[in-house]
This record gives sequence, structure tokens and C-alpha cells, in this order.
Amino acid sequence: MSSKIKLLISPKTIDEAKIVISNQIDYIDCKNPEEGSLGANFPWIIKEMKDLIPSNSYQLLSATIGDFPNLPGSASLAALGAAVSGADIIKVGLKGPKNEKDAIKLMENVVKAVKGYNKNIKIVAAGYADRIRMDTSPEFMSIPTITSESRADIAMLDTYIKDDKGLFDFLTLDQLIQFKNKASNYGLEVALAGNLRRKDIALLNEVSPDIIGVRSVVCEGYDRNKGLIKADLIEELKTELYK
Repeated sequence: MSSKIKLLISPKTIDEAKIVISNQIDYIDCKNPEEGSLGANFPWIIKEMKDLIPSNSYQLLSATIGDFPNLPGSASLAALGAAVSGADIIKVGLKGPKNEKDAIKLMENVVKAVKGYNKNIKIVAAGYADRIRMDTSPEFMSIPTITSESRADIAMLDTYIKDDKGLFDFLTLDQLIQFKNKASNYGLEVALAGNLRRKDIALLNEVSPDIIGVRSVVCEGYDRNKGLIKADLIEELKTELYK
């Protein structure tokens, strides 16, 4: 496996975050799956998760601010709230913008708000591999351009609807490699998510993103909403990923 791939796991509660942190995961991703694919959690939960991470740790806290409508002002306020609460990385789901221009405007305002507060915080522009099931959202290959033009840091693909379908049900290996190469040419990091399972790891290694994000695969019953993150499932995933 490529040593560059880092693992991001999305806890929704403090107890789950303790499990993720103790299992030495690179990115602890504060999320509320009840509010959607990139559902936002509360500021006090973000702060409490941040406080759990040892000050000298390499581990970083990311936080989602939602599957966002095309509201740049609201997005910039929400992102600043996540920054003030302690997030090292802030993820924005580009649900509402219909095109590249609108998405760049939204992300530019998020970047301005967050980098003005702390220039070291990284910003993620997240698109959706399953946009054919949505009313809006930019086309997946425009995400690297949107990320670069807005001066964000990480180009991400996820799935919007969480069901039995995942990233590879909507995009081919070749398409994902093209996405990775385009983002890399812009000097961006790449994150992939979307109901990823252990069976997808061989394909993920071929794409070689910088980060892969999961929740369902480390939850009991593979249930991202009702299932709780389990340490043994994290270990199984790590064993498969890092063998």
C-alpha cells in the first residue's frame, strides 16, 4: 500500500472520538451523520474532541460544516465557527452551487473567513460522486479547479446519499485516477470517501489519494447512523490498508 495514504474516521460522539484517537488515526473527523453526508456537529462537540487530542500529537481534528446550499455568507460563518471551535481542517460539502463559478465564490468566502482567523487551517472542497442523484452540485472533475481557484487545500469526493452504493458505483478507477492527477497538478491534496469498504482498498491503492475517509465500515452493522464505531473494526481496516 502507498505509505502516503492517511486514514480519516468520522466520530459523532465524544466516546467514539476517544476510540478513534486511541487507535492512532491520523484525522479525527467531527461529524453528525444525522444531518447528512457531511452533516455538521455542534461547536462544543468540536471543541471537546479537539481537547481530547494530546497537544504534541500528529493527529488532527477535521470538522464538517454540512452539505451546504449556495449561501456563501452562511458557509463562511459556519466555517469560522468550526475554526474558532478548534478544527485543524474544515470540510465544505458543495451541495447547492450549480456550477464552477458559484462554487468558487462560496469557497473563496470560506477560505477568506478561515484563513483570516488562522492561515494554518486547511480547507476541503467536497464534491459528490453520485451527483446524478442530486438536483444541483458541480460536476466531479470541476472540484480540483474549484479548490485551486478558491485557494482551498484539499479536493474531496464523497457520496451524497448514504445507502448500499459507494464511490466506485458511480466513478470508475480511471475517472478517479484522472481526478487525482488533476488535483495533484494543481498542488492539492486529495481525499476520497463514500461508503468505502475493505474490498475497495486495492482500487484505492491504485488511485493513491492522500486521505481516505470512512465511517460505516468501522461501525457495528456497517450502520453509519445507528451503529457505533468499534475498535476491532478499526483494527481490521488498518490491517487491510497497511499490510
